[in-house]
Amino acid sequence: MTKKAWWKESVVYQIYPRSFNDSNGDGIGDLKGIMEKLDYLKELGVDVIWLSPVYQSPNDDNGYDISDYQSIMDEFGTMQDFEELLQEIHKRDMKLMMDLVVNHTSDEHEWFRLAKQSKDSPYRDYYYWKPGKNGAEPNNWESIFSGSAWEYDEDSNEYYLHIFSKKQPDLNWENPKVRSEVFDTMKFWLEKGIDGFRMDVINFISKVPSLPDAPALEGKKYASGADFYMNGPKIHEYLQEMNQQVLSKYDLITVGEMPGITVEQAKLYTGEGRNELNMVFQFEHVDLDSGPTGKWDLKELQLSDLKASFTKWQKGLEQVGWNSLYLNNHDQPRMVSRFGNDDEYWLESAKMLATFLHFLQGTPYIYQGEELGMTNVRFPTIDDYKDIETLNMYNEKISEDKENLSQIMNSIYAKGRDNARTPMQWSSGPNAGFTSGTPWIKVNPNYQEINAEQQLVDDHSIFQYYKKLIQLRKQHEIVVYGTYDLILPEHSEIYAFTRTLGDEKLLIILNFSDGQPEFEWPQELEYEKKELLISNYSIDQEDEQEAFKLLPYEARVYKLT
Repeated sequence: MTKKAWWKESVVYQIYPRSFNDSNGDGIGDLKGIMEKLDYLKELGVDVIWLSPVYQSPNDDNGYDISDYQSIMDEFGTMQDFEELLQEIHKRDMKLMMDLVVNHTSDEHEWFRLAKQSKDSPYRDYYYWKPGKNGAEPNNWESIFSGSAWEYDEDSNEYYLHIFSKKQPDLNWENPKVRSEVFDTMKFWLEKGIDGFRMDVINFISKVPSLPDAPALEGKKYASGADFYMNGPKIHEYLQEMNQQVLSKYDLITVGEMPGITVEQAKLYTGEGRNELNMVFQFEHVDLDSGPTGKWDLKELQLSDLKASFTKWQKGLEQVGWNSLYLNNHDQPRMVSRFGNDDEYWLESAKMLATFLHFLQGTPYIYQGEELGMTNVRFPTIDDYKDIETLNMYNEKISEDKENLSQIMNSIYAKGRDNARTPMQWSSGPNAGFTSGTPWIKVNPNYQEINAEQQLVDDHSIFQYYKKLIQLRKQHEIVVYGTYDLILPEHSEIYAFTRTLGDEKLLIILNFSDGQPEFEWPQELEYEKKELLISNYSIDQEDEQEAFKLLPYEARVYKLT
């Protein structure tokens, strides 16, 4: 059996502070707002709260552009509020994980301001500066937020690198002073008593030193430079140094966000003897419904692809590393809208997807509102959207092709990051109980039907179902440590798998469709006793035959002994 650890047994709840709960009526969620809802999270049963960035920031990319790593954003409160929040979390026997955003800073960070002053500044080498090439940028890399990944600085006649927005210049990790500053920042928060870090695009921190051109795309000025900044030459060296200098000195939960990572690479990042990270966020399963030109190119998801992807990761990291389990977060659309049916089978499919997530091997991450079945939003006009990635894409596509407005909006409805960022739906009152003021982004109009207030008192709600899933994880070691094996790999509607630990076995049966496929009990699954642990429909015992029809989006978990 894999080595036991508290972070393997935990369930993590991600809070996007801006949209969680507003205590002072300015329309923006804050730390005191989070404090007001800690008992709600305790009731749900989660162990770890992950806070998206709360540091001082000009908010070009909603807090992922940090101007001071050691102070709290004014809109969210004060350092005193933060310390009180941490104390209250610990008082309830929960832990706090902070976001660590150290691939880049804000261009308003003191380091960058000093770097910009002169080519001779001691801070110049904290970032990547290069002269132009043939009257253009130093290379042809495209920013993830579209356009060039380089911004021209008139004063020095040089360009600086920004993989994301031009207000997010990349830090130069080749410089030992940069690494030392980052490690000091981490120690600052750990000494306050936090319990771990989620590390933003951490596999981008090592670049190929020559920063070469990417293979050009026909008719395109810029191309993805990902091969030269993802999983770069010194990435393991940097993470092992971070572990040795900081992480190994505390008992922490660590997860690295790593776009473009393979199972083989993940084994290196998470391997038990490697001294790097506990787990990674990989993106393979959330790229399955994207066409060849990227996330906005919508493609229908095939269940066979989803099975193949999850099985590859479950088996690949078995006995070697550890999986993180998620179906949505602050950058992804709502899971019930994407993988389920948020209309006719909203309740059933939200519960089915939750069953899927919580019975895989790994640490489950719940994104705020997921436990209520919050859905994607369809704002009537682009003016209602706030996300920089969405707005950049819209402007670029509209300038290329004004005819296809409805197609562009459909892509935003399906994949836009603001789907996850609409305010948390606490009640059916004004603004869903999120704020007494005007919310920074509009509330999803369905808050009167979908909200926490109603679900807390409804025994059959999605919230209560999540609560039961989390309790089962705590009661049955097999849910955490059992080995995963896929059955019925070819079935186009049913996703079924087993978990095995010693003499115990779980059978998880999930209908990913609105049809009613028949499930036949596999002959190799012998048992003396069969117990139904959880289901999202009430099941008549007579229905528990060796072959049975599954209802739309039905989920069943049996314990076999």
